[in-house]
Amino acid sequence: MSSIELSSLSPGGKARIVRIQGSSPFKKRLLEMGLIRGEVIEKVKLAPLADPAEYIIKGYHISMRNEEARNVIIEPI
Repeated sequence: MSSIELSSLSPGGKARIVRIQGSSPFKKRLLEMGLIRGEVIEKVKLAPLADPAEYIIKGYHISMRNEEARNVIIEPI
């Protein structure tokens, strides 16, 4: 499968995290939130203006702006 950005995942879609791009403080924060290589993440829904989006990872709900989600590279499953 080909890798895409997390922001491109459709609501209801699931994917496996391939890598995190970006600057050190931001990347560190994502890793602390559990966005690590190999984890499965699901896009639950979008806010009314389509930004931010809600995701579930490791049973936790997180919200992430599209700008931030572009730094998470995934493979849809």
